[in-house]
Amino acid sequence: MSFMPKPKIDHRGLKRNELGLSLHDYEGVASTLCAGCGHDSITAAIVQAFFELNMPPHKVVKMSGIGCSSKTTAYFLAGAHGINAVHGRMPSVASGANAANRDLTFVGVSGDGDSLSIGLGQFAHAIRRNLDMLYIVENNGVYGLTKGQFSASADVGSKAKKGETNLNPPIDPVKTGIAMGASFVARGFSGDKSQLVPLIKAGVRHRGFALLDVLSPCVTFNDHEASTKSYAHTRQYFHPAVHADFIPPSEEIRASYDEGEAMPVELHDGSIIVLRKTDPDYDPTDRARAFSYLMEHQNCGQVVTGLLYFSGESGDMHARNKSTATPLADLDYEQLCPGSHALAELQKGMR
Repeated sequence: MSFMPKPKIDHRGLKRNELGLSLHDYEGVASTLCAGCGHDSITAAIVQAFFELNMPPHKVVKMSGIGCSSKTTAYFLAGAHGINAVHGRMPSVASGANAANRDLTFVGVSGDGDSLSIGLGQFAHAIRRNLDMLYIVENNGVYGLTKGQFSASADVGSKAKKGETNLNPPIDPVKTGIAMGASFVARGFSGDKSQLVPLIKAGVRHRGFALLDVLSPCVTFNDHEASTKSYAHTRQYFHPAVHADFIPPSEEIRASYDEGEAMPVELHDGSIIVLRKTDPDYDPTDRARAFSYLMEHQNCGQVVTGLLYFSGESGDMHARNKSTATPLADLDYEQLCPGSHALAELQKGMR
């Protein structure tokens, strides 16, 4: 695969963040995806989110597997660490990297094929362990690299470009995440950047597994009249249950809201998500109600978006396993390898 670097142009008038970096400093190489692909819109939202978070690119690890979605990590944060893992195996690689250095910020970009088919088992265990990362599923309902076959997220009755009808029920990453105990579950649409950027920022700041499912139409194979994951269908049945505003801890909170209409949620680092509920009956902190709400609107053919579930109570993988707060690379050799006696003591508890 060849990558074409973007030309370096000195835009002196560009806005810069607190680090003195511009949006261009958060970009990667030029995209090789199809013109109009929803994945490129998600890339733009990721660039915008990290720029606004004042995040140093070298403090970020971007992970992916295989597929059109997994190519997108090359298109943002050129200065970050990164790896393309084997198909469906990104969560285990991310788990190892996060275990070794919790001081870095981890972002995984996957697809409906990479996460819901060959990688479903790894996806499920990353949720179960509450791995501290933002996990973005770029969801288009098809296998774009292999010419448009239905993926595991394709809806019943959806038709392929050549007329074949899908008869298998879909695996919904959002419902899967809520049912399995994910502590942050959201859904966005690649065509709605104003909603997507705050969700990305909140997911990055969340301590634990933050799942963000983004409907991202495939303009080549799944953007036609009979598709339920086309731009036209998503815009027609788009149902935002919650709008989210993200407020970093360094800024004075100026959000005004009436009781019952909005709810501020504080994250672990002191930043605030202000949830403005467009549906007054929706409660994003009630797991059972969130699941029922999704089912009710799915049965009506509606696509519910926003921050759908949030819980700040469960500890992440490090808290549960009482791991060291020091990155493994910074530990002395004697601490990393305490000898056979320490290993024998450890094994006692496993017999």
